[in-house]
Amino acid sequence: MELRDLLLNLKIIMFGGKGGVGKTSCAASSAIWAAEHGRNTLIISTDPAHSLGDSLGVELPPGIPTPIEDIDNLTALEINPKANMEDFKSLTEINPLEDMGMGDMMGGMPLLGDLEDLTSMNPPGIDEALAFGKILEFIETEHDYDLVIFDTAPTGHTLRFLGLPETLSGWIGKLIKMRMRLGKMFGALKRMFTREEKKTDNSLEVLERLNQSIINAREDMTNPIKNSFVVVMIPEEMAILETGRLLNELIKYDIPVSNIIVNQLYQDTTELCDFCKSRREMQQKNLTKIQEIFREKLHKILIEVPLFKEEIREYEKLKEIGEYLIE
Repeated sequence: MELRDLLLNLKIIMFGGKGGVGKTSCAASSAIWAAEHGRNTLIISTDPAHSLGDSLGVELPPGIPTPIEDIDNLTALEINPKANMEDFKSLTEINPLEDMGMGDMMGGMPLLGDLEDLTSMNPPGIDEALAFGKILEFIETEHDYDLVIFDTAPTGHTLRFLGLPETLSGWIGKLIKMRMRLGKMFGALKRMFTREEKKTDNSLEVLERLNQSIINAREDMTNPIKNSFVVVMIPEEMAILETGRLLNELIKYDIPVSNIIVNQLYQDTTELCDFCKSRREMQQKNLTKIQEIFREKLHKILIEVPLFKEEIREYEKLKEIGEYLIE
């Protein structure tokens, strides 16, 4: 499917690639096009170093979906890692001693202290985990958006991100087992020292629902009718190698990908200086390699976007790059 068809038909599109290749510009431009073609669109930045607001030329309050003024049907969101971390901690904390009213009596026992430390630990790749949590929110819960576009972090983060459903599901599964065992143990201890009525603790149910949501999200992310990944690259050797690794991971995890954007191409003009001519010659050699590897062998759709004289940001420039992306 071409990018136009993806934007008109899918529920989720993810843009990713090497740092500095123009992912955010391509994602923002595509979001504007989709919104102006009648789709209620949300664009989310999962990159810890956000630039989505800068690209759109607006101030985005952290963690708050913000309608973009003068663009109907378009909302933007930059994830707030600090706020999401607090939500994560509240989910995983057990605080068994405090809950039992036995902190002063047993807080000095090494075993119980170790258990408290264990239950407050963060899972591996917490940054990617929090980003994935935001994806869960917009995949597995009801919302009014027709299309959600994710502007992902650079390739290294994205590669770790792709394996998160399995990692998190396994980690949460272990946490569920641990909480069940701890619940029984501390329940017995509490009955020995107090006659208080048992407090309702639904944290186990929350964890189980979260685990199932992760499994469901994995199914949605691998469904070509719902999701596609758009790779953004530049015509340089290192970008070719990094794009190859990214595509291998996308194939490994069955993430659909059909479009590759080759960005920042020098144009053929006699006005180029010697430096620019050398850059263009280098790019053309690499572009030939890109066409051979990604289009002819892997059957991906290549979208070629020129290098613009001016910085690509705000509505008019994003619309201009959209003509190359879509038309």
